[in-house]
This record gives sequence, C-alpha cells and structure tokens, in this order.
Amino acid sequence: MRLQLLSDLHLETEVFQPTPAPGAELLVLAGDVDSSWAGLEPFRGWPVPVLFVAGNHEFDEREITQAWPALRDRCAALGIRLLECESLVVPDAAGKRIRFVATTRWCDFDLFGAAQRERAMRAATYFMKIMRATRHGEPLDAAAVREEALVCGNWLRDELPRRGAWDATVAVTHFAPSLLSADPRYGNQPGTASFCNADDALLPFADLWLHGHLHCQHDYRVGKTRVVCNSRGHARKGEADAHQPMLVLEV
Repeated sequence: MRLQLLSDLHLETEVFQPTPAPGAELLVLAGDVDSSWAGLEPFRGWPVPVLFVAGNHEFDEREITQAWPALRDRCAALGIRLLECESLVVPDAAGKRIRFVATTRWCDFDLFGAAQRERAMRAATYFMKIMRATRHGEPLDAAAVREEALVCGNWLRDELPRRGAWDATVAVTHFAPSLLSADPRYGNQPGTASFCNADDALLPFADLWLHGHLHCQHDYRVGKTRVVCNSRGHARKGEADAHQPMLVLEV
C-alpha cells in the first residue's frame, strides 16, 4: 500500500494547502492538523481514504471528555476516519491487507525512566499551559496527561502483538515512540519526555510506525521497523523547510 503522510500542519496559524499525492492509496494525518478543527475541511472529499489520529493541539482550550465525541462527529461528517485506541484493516489495490493500529499515545513522562519522571513532568508544565485544556473541569496538567498516556500505552501493548488475518502492520501515533525521534535542536532534556515515549520494545511488532508532534522530519529503521515523521511545523521557525508534502511511503 502507498501511504501519504501529513502531520503538524497547524492550519490555525499556518498557510498551507494540502494536496493529494499522486499514486497514494490512503492518507494518514498524524495529528495537530488544526486546533480550531476548521483545517479539517480541506480533507472532505479527499480522493482516497483518510485516517486521522488526533494530536494534543486538537484539544487546545477544550474539555477533553467532550472534545473526543465532538471531534469524532466532525470527522465523520467530513468522511475522515478518526482512530483512537482502535485498529482497522484496509486492503490495498493488490489485495494486501494492512492493519492500522492507532492512538494519540499521550506522553507518560517515563522516557528517561521512572527516576526522572517527576523532573520530566515539571518540564511539561509549560506545554500544558499552552494547551489550556481541561479534563472533568480541571486543568489538563501533566498528571492527567500521564493518566491518558497509560491507557493508550496499555492498549498498544495489548494490540500490537496480536496476530490476525493481515499482511503488515502500521502503527500511527501522534507522540513519538522512541528517543531516536527527539528533535536534534533540543536533544536529551527533560522537556523531550513531553514529545517522545520509550515504546522501543513495541517497535518490532510494526512494519511501519508513523508519528508527528516533533516539528522535524525523521526516517530511520530499528530492526525491520521503519519509523517516519513528516511534520511540517511552523514555517516562521524554518521547521517546514524539509517537509515533504507529497511524501508517499510503501508498506
């Protein structure tokens, strides 16, 4: 299957016109498309199926428990398939069956181990203030994000190793699965645990792992698993310079 991958378009502030990539059979949106959700409109009537994993900024200034069903309804009205802790098997033109295992996979702050968790959570306070989201009426702070992350992580650990009638597995998360995806501008600092998880042990269960969140581009292999991030980010910071809007990946 030939997949087009886009993420971190941030259409709430960025000027960018998404265009279908020639030859792509499916489009994956790996989160942070538009915090206002208005930027989902260009994907209405997309010529191939669109799978969407929400990013953290899809919940900016929203009550997360209400935002999830509202976002699902919005996507359904546009013909976009929102996946959260869900798997979907899609056949390609040749009949190959591809399993998509998808979740936002919030950060659990254990990137550098449990001993560094508290320090990583303190560093996350800055990012939580930018989001200004709530959960059950209380601020979505680092502790609440960790609770959400543990649910996602447990689901991934149960789902990814499962065997079934499919030919390949593509994992799609917004947050990165490994420190190998850290932004080279910032490296191994406590704030990086707000962007990457230590899901390295799960990588072998996927043929391809797609993610966003880091405003940089990655394409590397760990064993048989290819990990790709094609985030666009903010043009004013030069983050969009290496973005490939027509990137197509084979699986």
